[in-house]
Amino acid sequence: MGFVVAIDGPAAAGKGTLSRRIAETYGFQHLDTGLTYRATAKALLDAGLPLDDEQVAEEMARELDLGGLDRSVLSRHEIGEAASKIAVMPSVRRALVEAQQAFSRREPGTVLDGRDIGTVVCPHAPVKLYVTASPEVRAKRRFDEIVAGGGEADFGAIFADVKKRDERDMGRADSPLRPADDAHLLDTSEMSIEAAFQAAKSFIDAALNKD
Repeated sequence: MGFVVAIDGPAAAGKGTLSRRIAETYGFQHLDTGLTYRATAKALLDAGLPLDDEQVAEEMARELDLGGLDRSVLSRHEIGEAASKIAVMPSVRRALVEAQQAFSRREPGTVLDGRDIGTVVCPHAPVKLYVTASPEVRAKRRFDEIVAGGGEADFGAIFADVKKRDERDMGRADSPLRPADDAHLLDTSEMSIEAAFQAAKSFIDAALNKD
């Protein structure tokens, strides 16, 4: 059984950047679990299959190759919209949670980030982090990211979308987004990624030394 770092938090809080940095530093394997839902949705779209057939979506989820998740392709808006439709299906969630749990057992260790890692996927992870930031700060990060990439952005629309997504993630019946009881809270609203990384590193080093 490898060492697991479980990272949860809302969209644009900085958990992806932090997760990749931790994985690189410790030589652990990294999985952005949100991409597993997007990859399942893309497989359905590519095959021209309906997004409202739970049995078909579950079959696609069970065939997913976690080694072939391409963030640049899967981050497209229409894939995100499709993913939000299948992510509420209990059998799809079960199938992908099983795949994520299998991934978490890889040696020498893994970093998984998502919405329900510390609470559902890896409740026994030795290190759990909950990375958050205010909705305003997260919307501004999204806005800046789009503009920096040469795109057009409407801050008001992005802010509304961030709040809507928070309500959906925190309010869903199955695996709602919330910090695990024993998670370390990192609020990155006024914290640099370097400061967040150093805080995370101190928790990880303490847990590794205890082992």
